[in-house]
Amino acid sequence: MGDQEDKKPEAGAVEHINLKVVGADQSEVFFKIKRSTQLKKLMEAYCERQGKSLNSVRFLYDGERVQTTNTPNELEMEDGDSIDVMVEQVGGSF
Repeated sequence: MGDQEDKKPEAGAVEHINLKVVGADQSEVFFKIKRSTQLKKLMEAYCERQGKSLNSVRFLYDGERVQTTNTPNELEMEDGDSIDVMVEQVGGSF
């Protein structure tokens, strides 16, 4: 029984994760979300705070594009990890 009591608080402590979202201008916004929550919530909240459209920016974790349906568990994120935000660029020169 002592083992079960020790594990319960530990499991509750790791249910949430703190993530840092770093914008193209190096501004930092911190979020605390559940590991099982889709990152869409974080992405929408960031865009609302920054006054940007979700369609105008791209979120990257370890250089890979983050999808709105991804969760921190799926991406194997750890507490304190950073997500980079880049402005979407469409087109180019001819």
